[in-house]
Amino acid sequence: MTIVNGQTLTERQKGLAACACLMAQGDLERLEPALRTALDNGVTINELKEAFSQLYAYTGFPRSLNALGVLSRVMEDKQPNWQEGKPWTRPAAWDDAKAAYEMGKETQTKLSGREFNYDFCPQDDYYLKSHLFGDIFAGDQLSAADREIVTVAALSGLNGVEPQLAAHKRGAVNMGNSQQLVDELCAWLDHEGYTLRSDWAKGEPNTAYAQYFIGNSYLANMGGGLFNVTFEPRCRNNWHIHHKQVQVLVCVGGRGWYQEWGKEAVEMTPGTVIAIPAEAKHWHGAAKDSWFQHLTYHKDVQEGASNEWLEPVTDEQYDKLQ
Repeated sequence: MTIVNGQTLTERQKGLAACACLMAQGDLERLEPALRTALDNGVTINELKEAFSQLYAYTGFPRSLNALGVLSRVMEDKQPNWQEGKPWTRPAAWDDAKAAYEMGKETQTKLSGREFNYDFCPQDDYYLKSHLFGDIFAGDQLSAADREIVTVAALSGLNGVEPQLAAHKRGAVNMGNSQQLVDELCAWLDHEGYTLRSDWAKGEPNTAYAQYFIGNSYLANMGGGLFNVTFEPRCRNNWHIHHKQVQVLVCVGGRGWYQEWGKEAVEMTPGTVIAIPAEAKHWHGAAKDSWFQHLTYHKDVQEGASNEWLEPVTDEQYDKLQ
């Protein structure tokens, strides 16, 4: 396939990616509207079946079957503009194990950029060549480039698969996508919040305090003086001071930063707890490439406690963070 450097992500590709990412996370509530949007934007019914079937190899049969179940329910209200797509046909390689293995070996070599042999575990080496890159990739509903968009999107929604995600980002280029498109795909998944893996409510747009933030944030009142604040990638609040009260931050999702005036920034990941002293000038917000969620509450609140909002955290200050 010819790689076009000017390639940009289409609405159809976004639809495939969104459904793959939500399927991988098992987020069936958000998957249903995402399926409807994908179908409205040109993804076919049979392409979605193929995508969810392929992803069982990355996410397990339960999530694959659950996603197919949601798709089946969506089809009960099938819209006239939704396309069935190319008729499904049984791949010939399914009836020839040797052919499937050789096809898989060739596909894996192209995707990896070199011959790949997993001698440490011959069983997995055979499964990868014969089944994943052989049997599964033998289907003709999705192109090799589309399969890698689906795979990168699914892995982006999972924890603990960073080596595989990095490999498939490279593989997506080897299979016909431009580097620009792969970068755009990952940035789009981050920006739209698909990569925010959290059981905590995202809340509503934080419009009341928007003037004190760079980027979009969301606020959920958890009750009892506890709030969940969600930041999109690169979003951060201005420098500010809590007078006569201590603010406590508990990171529950994604990755972010906390910084006090005159000190080095502190990275925050799930489980990080920071008690901000009263009268300390500080800011907090998301990392460049990750959504970020923290719970916040105040303690040791004295009479006359207040918040003082100060200047923004400039791009120059923020971009120095590693």
